[in-house]
Order: sequence, then C-alpha cells, then structure tokens
Amino acid sequence: MCGRFVITSAPAALRQLFGYIEQPNFPPRFNVAPTQPIPVVLAENGARHFRLMRWGLLPGWVKDPKGFTLLINARSETVLEKPAFKRAIRRRRGLIPADGYYEWKTEDGRKQPFFIHRADGAPLGFAALFETWVGPNGEELDTVAIVTAAAGEDLATLHDRVPVTISPRDFERWLDSRSDDVDAVLPLMTAPPIGEFTWHPVSTRVNRVVNDDDQLLLPISAEEMEAEAPRKKVVRKAAAGSADDGQGSLF
Repeated sequence: MCGRFVITSAPAALRQLFGYIEQPNFPPRFNVAPTQPIPVVLAENGARHFRLMRWGLLPGWVKDPKGFTLLINARSETVLEKPAFKRAIRRRRGLIPADGYYEWKTEDGRKQPFFIHRADGAPLGFAALFETWVGPNGEELDTVAIVTAAAGEDLATLHDRVPVTISPRDFERWLDSRSDDVDAVLPLMTAPPIGEFTWHPVSTRVNRVVNDDDQLLLPISAEEMEAEAPRKKVVRKAAAGSADDGQGSLF
C-alpha cells in the first residue's frame, strides 16, 4: 500500500522529466497524505498536462461521497473487474510525480516508519487512475488513486504491497488512453525490480500529518528508535491487607 509520499524535486526538473506543458511552481512536500491535493500528469488532446487532484478516488456513480470509502490505492490484480476502477484503467490513467514514499513495519509490537526511494536518487512516477466526480449541483472534483502491486522479494520485508512505478521509457505507453485496449499496459503494473529501491528507518514524527519538513527524511539510529518507542506503564499491585482509601494509586 502507499499512504504517504514525498515530492522534493524542483518543479522545473519534474516538468522536464514528465513533459507537461504547464509551468507550475510548488514547494517541496515531505509528508503528502490522503485527501490532500496532489500533482497528476495526464495526456489530453495530444499533450501532457499537470493537474491537481484530490488523493482518494471517487467514481462518477457515487451519489454521496460522505458515505463512500476513501480509495487511495487500486490493486493492480483487480482493476479490470472492480466497479470503481474498471473504467478508469481504460480511459483515465495518470502519473503522480514523487521522490519516495513511507511504509510502516511492525517491529516488537510497534510500527516503525521507513522512507523508501530509488537507490539512484532519481524521481519516480506512480501509476495512477483518476476520475472526475460531478455532484448534484454540478460541482466537479478531480480525484485519483495510486495503483499497487504485490511486493518483490526485497520490499516485501517491509510490506506485502508496493506502489507501481512507471519507467520514463514507458510514460507514453501508460498515459495513452486513446483506445479501450489495456493489454499494452497490463505488463507495467508490477513491482519494481529487486535492488531498484532502498530504504531506512525514520522518525515517528511522520505519523502526524502536520509534520512536513525535511527532517522527516533523515535516517535514525537504533538508539533513537528506542527513545521514540512508547513507554510501557508499570502497574504495582497493592500489598496484601493494605487499606484502600478510595483514591487509587499514582503508581
């Protein structure tokens, strides 16, 4: 799964890599979370464009978004059958620029966050599906989900799912939705090759969405991980025969 990611590359560098015609200027983001507006690259009228969309896909047939599950990820194995994605996979495929993402691994009964990024430090493009939801009063909301696949042998040590990343050489193939044929893009929806990504533990500060700074990306040591671990409460039993004054014990 992918529930938080990072965009740190300069806007000009991302524009050159993804080839969209707009020239947006945006600050680096170190803790992008669901429901927030995120950049999406799409193909339209023979050109690539940059759009901001809400992370959390809403299919067009949803009547009340308040009662609909937030779809931040789309499983590659079922996108052709799931009602929420089967139209988008054919006609509305996009790319989400990113520089890495976070994943949480349960260790010793607690969840330790890790920052995952390409070993060569290059930016990447998440495979995405998007839909424009139209409300009862004509209001429109562009929404998007990240496609995920079963993790490869290396990344599976952190989580059994990974976001699908599209290589620059395959950007055009993924974005080309001029026909309903999806056979050409199905082979792209897989985990990255072993060794393409690397990772390191980071502070649990990333758990809070309000924290959005470059310190979140820094590796932390085993000692720092231990210092961040929640302390277990020690409950001492009252001595046999002791009186209880009704106030309980602080310890």
